[in-house]
Amino acid sequence: MSTIKDVARLANVSVATVSRVMNNSPKASAASREVVRKAMAELGYTPNANARALVNQTCDTMGVMVNDVADPFFGTLVRGVSAVAVEQGMHLLMGNGFHKARQEREAIELLIGKRCEALVVHSKALSDQELMDYAAQVPGMVLINRDIPELAGRCIALNNRLGTATAVRHLLDLGHRQIAFLCSDHAIEDATLRRDGWYSALHEAGLTPSEEWIEWGAPSEAGGEQAMLNLLAKGLPVSAIVTYNDAMAAGALSVLADNGLRVPEDVSVVGFDDLVYARYLRPKLTTLRYPIELMAAQAARLALQLASGVPTVDVGSRLYTPTLVVRQSSSARKS
Repeated sequence: MSTIKDVARLANVSVATVSRVMNNSPKASAASREVVRKAMAELGYTPNANARALVNQTCDTMGVMVNDVADPFFGTLVRGVSAVAVEQGMHLLMGNGFHKARQEREAIELLIGKRCEALVVHSKALSDQELMDYAAQVPGMVLINRDIPELAGRCIALNNRLGTATAVRHLLDLGHRQIAFLCSDHAIEDATLRRDGWYSALHEAGLTPSEEWIEWGAPSEAGGEQAMLNLLAKGLPVSAIVTYNDAMAAGALSVLADNGLRVPEDVSVVGFDDLVYARYLRPKLTTLRYPIELMAAQAARLALQLASGVPTVDVGSRLYTPTLVVRQSSSARKS
């Protein structure tokens, strides 16, 4: 008995294209309709109701995997993918990976098992090779916030190193020299790259960065609080602080206020991400804008293109640039 894959193979088109023709989708071109119907007639293929339902599931569902959708950053990422799904009249399935290899693996395999041909994956725990293996199974899989050279053209990422370097240069321009860094304690490349950006910007300015000026914590408000408390306990002459993300910055602002330190009069603070609440903190937070919703939408559109077999222009990995948003939490260093 012939299958939809046999029809796709004979017509030399993707399974997604066959499904569009079978469901009279306006996205199916006249040429596609002709070759698919010819192949169906030649094979004597007539989909029954159950098979048609399966086709609908394959055609009309896309998937996204993130660390934790409860995190505002990843909620914004999902919103970007969801907007494209709604625009295309598709359903969206989501999985949480929690930056743990087993859970990321299970989430991806669940989405594949649900026949999501278009996948947007934010993975930090799986190796490059394992993600390459999944990508070989799913032509419509796109990685976000990950850059694997072997998957060039299917990766959309941010220049994390440039982000913290930009934050440090902003503070250097304001006259600061004692610039600390509150970094995420998660063992992911983002933390390493942002720390490297802090280090390189100080080094370029002729300063000697010391690990003593770095404190680690969970990338959350509570983690920022703990890291800030540890930094203050060292008694260093800190005049400015760069944080791994806005959540850690919010925790740091709370601790500074509790200890009678004014921002930015006594200590300047710069965050990273530009989440919605950055503009509602007091003082309003100077931060680096991470265009995650824009990136997620592009990842979703690219995944759909790849899944449908539509040719794409190979421009390699898409590397976005974070931009500085100056608000009230940073100012010139007092002499």
